Parts: sequence; structure tokens; C-alpha cells
Amino acid sequence: MRTTVRLEDDLYREVKARAAREGRTVASVLEDAVRVGMRRPADAEAKQFVNHASGQGGLMPGVDLSDNASLSDLHDAGTPLEKLR
Repeated sequence: MRTTVRLEDDLYREVKARAAREGRTVASVLEDAVRVGMRRPADAEAKQFVNHASGQGGLMPGVDLSDNASLSDLHDAGTPLEKLR
């Protein structure tokens, strides 16, 4: 499947460099990274939500991760990524 993903410039450069070092495509490096993230144990995800609930990080109020259009609008509006986290 083909999709569009927005990455910070420095992260993209890191992915691209790894792909070059390993003789792979950028897409294959990203696919592996997503697979590793998806295999993360459920208890790690629960801890992440506990940290967010305690005020240590989390989403900006009103950000809906299931709504790509609104995320894109926030990004295009020049909202720094740090504020979206």
C-alpha cells in the first residue's frame, strides 16, 4: 500500500542514511521500524498512557490522532511538532 508520512527532517536523514548503509530502500527501513513499534508489549503502551495522564508529555488538547486531515491542518498551520506532542 502507498501512503504519505511526514517526518522531521533530521529523522528522515537518519532513516535515509541507514538505508544507504544497509543497501536497502527508505521504505523497507520505515516498514521494519513500524513492525518493531507494533510488536511493543501492551503493558508498555499502558505505561505510556499513565505517563501522559500524569502530565509528562501527551497530546495537545483537541488533537485527534485518528483524523489525518486535522493533523495535517495543524502541521500546515506552522504548529511546531513539539507542541503537537
